[in-house]
Amino acid sequence: MTSDINHPCLGCAIVREDTRTTGGILARAPGFVLHAVASPSPVPGWVVLTSAQHVRGWYDLDEPSSRELGPFAARVMRAQREVLGAEHVYAFAIGDVLLHFHLHLVPRFADTPPHLRGRGAFDATPAEHRSPEELEAAARRLAAALAR
Repeated sequence: MTSDINHPCLGCAIVREDTRTTGGILARAPGFVLHAVASPSPVPGWVVLTSAQHVRGWYDLDEPSSRELGPFAARVMRAQREVLGAEHVYAFAIGDVLLHFHLHLVPRFADTPPHLRGRGAFDATPAEHRSPEELEAAARRLAAALAR
């Protein structure tokens, strides 16, 4: 039997906090939650901005959410650079799987290996995943910066 992350909906479970990603919900904005990526990560501070409602893609966001998206994403990216020391932050809106729009915000650090830069972060091997403790600490620092 194959598992389907949309039945029950993983996005809804994260938004309701029935499913806890690393650090839990890091911040909320009208129509969105911010949380750590829901899988092991090779990059500390890899977060996902997820729509609170079922919205397949960016193109389906209502006007208030569309207006909120850019400023919220920019605020998170600035925090990733300021409190985590990222040199750059990539933004990926792929939308192939979940029934919730989600924007991956993936920091790049000076020591990020070339093969894990850009979309390469999605192809990390298990040996390249960072420890849960390191990921949790980065999530907490981001949450604290965004709460200020």
